Amino acid sequence: MFGIVRPCSHRLGEGLKTQWMAHLCGLCLALRGDHGQFARVVTNYDGLLISVLTEAQAERATGWRRTAGPCPLRGMRTASVARGEGARLAAAVSLVLASAKVRDHVADGDGLLARGPVAVAARRVAASWDRAGARAGSAVGFDTAVLVDAVDRQTGIEALAGLGTPVLTVTEPTETATAAAFAYTAVLAGRPGNTAPLAEAGRLFGRLAHLLDAVEDREADTAAGAWNPLTATGTSLTEARRLADDALRGIRLALREAEFTDGRLAHVLLAHELGRSVDRAFGTVGCGHAADGPPVTLGSLGSPDSGASPGPLGPAVLLGPEGSFGPPPRHGGNPYGGDPFGGGPSVRPPAPGKRGFWAGCAAAIGLCCTCKVCCADEYEGAWSRKKREGCFNNCDCDCGCCDGCDCCDCCSCCDCGV
Repeated sequence: MFGIVRPCSHRLGEGLKTQWMAHLCGLCLALRGDHGQFARVVTNYDGLLISVLTEAQAERATGWRRTAGPCPLRGMRTASVARGEGARLAAAVSLVLASAKVRDHVADGDGLLARGPVAVAARRVAASWDRAGARAGSAVGFDTAVLVDAVDRQTGIEALAGLGTPVLTVTEPTETATAAAFAYTAVLAGRPGNTAPLAEAGRLFGRLAHLLDAVEDREADTAAGAWNPLTATGTSLTEARRLADDALRGIRLALREAEFTDGRLAHVLLAHELGRSVDRAFGTVGCGHAADGPPVTLGSLGSPDSGASPGPLGPAVLLGPEGSFGPPPRHGGNPYGGDPFGGGPSVRPPAPGKRGFWAGCAAAIGLCCTCKVCCADEYEGAWSRKKREGCFNNCDCDCGCCDGCDCCDCCSCCDCGV
């Protein structure tokens, strides 16, 4: 599964974790029910946000859940899963997103997709997912043409981009597509007043998704000679972090303008877990803003004369040599150098190459059959080969301010005030 919002079950707490899994399973089953078993491979963490937002805005009513049968990903247990128009819209968006990723892999010639016959087959799969997404979207009144148009425009924009091109020019198609999807959740939920703020939240979420994907793939793309928006436009990691932090703040402000019936899960995912996704991508433990003083290294945190002051979203932290964003310290025994507490040199292990489309499908099936997606502490992404946390991974969290929170008004660990 792909996506940037991958919450830790320990931070969610039991109630919100149950809700999150209900939406994840609901998306997966909506894909299977409308488009067949193979379509389940496009289940992704970000697509389920559509289902979460739809339900968060809707009036409480029966029929939002149904009991699903045993599934290997749930340890052969039954579960209450989300159903309805939100899950179907999430399925439509996920299909188009997956189609875009396949086309991107074909364009980059990743793995087996560098071979002509395989690339042709992958294009046919992507086209079938486009058609399936259009059917699913029309079933709930959503025109996926804006998503397909964004995918088509992306290739042309990337071809024209070069050094000096604003990176936001490259992220614009993704922003437009996610803005349309987020905004339509207000229509489904009968909250027309939420259309504008959710469109803004979606636009900025699309920007973040594109930027974080570029940051995480930067080294691997450089090694493989593949196109990367940051490298192509000459955008530094410092500038990318600034844009990411500004987008995160904009999402939080947009959520304040929307009205929710029960927005706790949406708030935790988009206001808190999204911030952690930014930190994870940049290898930092805080945001890149600094109100007065310069950014500080990890070793100077807590020092009274470090000269650092907290920014709007937290302390400024830059890791790595000469203030660059480097890998976070590895605790509990560092196999790449340094002491167990993060001291000493830290060397990033070589980034593994991406898998091709068919190899990724085979890996995804293996992950599903072995329940690693749910139960493993860490597993390798089927296509990207990035490290992922299992859905039920019980990690060590350093922020418990939202665990078991009955009302987001009491949350004080961000400045969104929702």
